[in-house]
Amino acid sequence: MDKLHYSRVMIKLSGEALAGDQQFGIEPAAINKFCREIAAVAKTGVQVALVIGGGNIFRGLSASAKGMDRSSADYMGMLATVMNALAVQDALEKLDCDTRVLSAIPMQAVAEPYIRRRAIRHLEKGRVVICAAGTGNPFFTTDTAAALRAMELKAEAIIKATKVDGVYDKDPMKHSDAVKFESITYIETLEKRIGVMDSTAISLAMDNNLPIIVFNLFEEGNISRVVRGEKIGTIVHGGKND
Repeated sequence: MDKLHYSRVMIKLSGEALAGDQQFGIEPAAINKFCREIAAVAKTGVQVALVIGGGNIFRGLSASAKGMDRSSADYMGMLATVMNALAVQDALEKLDCDTRVLSAIPMQAVAEPYIRRRAIRHLEKGRVVICAAGTGNPFFTTDTAAALRAMELKAEAIIKATKVDGVYDKDPMKHSDAVKFESITYIETLEKRIGVMDSTAISLAMDNNLPIIVFNLFEEGNISRVVRGEKIGTIVHGGKND
């Protein structure tokens, strides 16, 4: 691999990425595909942390909208992310990639508790760190968890892996005239209500000037391209001088 642009990154994966072509659940073939890329990047010396959503199993916000208590629904969503984290850990370790799952909700039989210094030490030892159970608190999304953990772990960028190849002014799956942004500022994202990440996550990234790179997860080699600093997808940043 060429010279690396980033030495430590936070990768945010949606739960839907684990479902593959299915509507819900976990599809091993889909997991294996992107885990091969993550393992390859980790073996180059890039320190990799992951936060994975739980939408392929349970969505707390959707359940809340249907009458379930929001806190209870969000805790169920956090547990879904732990299931996804264990699935990704299994796939990575089958690729000889040393991995640790750290959960914000203590469950010592399946994961280590999330402790910032411990997570950093794992990264320094070359282990992929999977941060599970969101922030451990209801009313916060896994987008916010990714931004928070990225700041705590001193990541140099948040890599948001999605099903589309960047950020558009409207949904490119529904609108053929959607326009893609090569770059966009945090403020523009908030003002235009573009759903890159939720507003809390964007605000956290903006306050700490942490770039967010949005790209297509399913195009082979894209994660490697991002860590080399190649211009793919869309970068969300603080302004023209970033």
